[in-house]
Amino acid sequence: MPRKNSFLLTAAFFIAAAVLIAGPAGAETSLRILVSNDDGADAPGIAALADALSHVGTVTVAAPSRNRSGVSHGMTFSGPILVQKTARKGMTWYAIDALPATCVRLGLEALLPEKPDVVVSGINRGENTGLGAFYSATVACAREAAFQGIPSIAFSLESSPAMDYTAAADFIVSIVREVKKRGLRRGTYLNVNIPALPKERIKGVMVTRLDQRPSLESYEGRTNPEGQITFWPLYKELGAGDTKADMWALRNGYISVTPMIIDQTDGADLSGLKNWEALTWKGRSRP
Repeated sequence: MPRKNSFLLTAAFFIAAAVLIAGPAGAETSLRILVSNDDGADAPGIAALADALSHVGTVTVAAPSRNRSGVSHGMTFSGPILVQKTARKGMTWYAIDALPATCVRLGLEALLPEKPDVVVSGINRGENTGLGAFYSATVACAREAAFQGIPSIAFSLESSPAMDYTAAADFIVSIVREVKKRGLRRGTYLNVNIPALPKERIKGVMVTRLDQRPSLESYEGRTNPEGQITFWPLYKELGAGDTKADMWALRNGYISVTPMIIDQTDGADLSGLKNWEALTWKGRSRP
């Protein structure tokens, strides 16, 4: 078996084992958890996430006051930020008039008395696989925490007619426990996508890489009665693709766990760029 495939299967085995042996959750109040999302503080996904994690630690929610999906890592900085504080089921909830990544930063810098042990984002309505992860504010929440070296995870649930967020709770609790036990390498965060299947039909867990195919998106131009030209986005879902990638795992009934990193520097190209004539200029006067 090729070494990469062996590593994939081994990693998947250990994560799947963690799901099976986690057992019933007890109160573990020593774990401090910050929860955020991009669907808004009143979304059912974040309620299910906070409820599940309340059994493994002390949960504080800092989330946008309304739906802010698809804004990527945008930040709110143009003026004062309104924060509304409430208590729900013994947890502190902050509904914030800001973009999702800003909600996490505000939580870390101003709302929490001390840094959390882990930041968890979701549960998002719909997957965040492939290059779509770059547009996802759910993933951006985890990335924002990773900027400060805090272990962080983004959870998304594949869309379905009846979104059952509670079905994902057992796995979410188990992986948060695993992160508490093992930690994450600084600058790394996890992007987790869960299929919209009953627990007994999920085939297992795969540690995957990001599917790098461009989305099948086009635009249809139309002219309205006023003579104005408008363009309507048209989307087509990508097929399963690469068997080692997150999209394939989700399409085939597996939970996908993709480790992502902050440093997007292309190390392989560093030395090559140094040979470009245009990049050898050192400030000398040109003829």
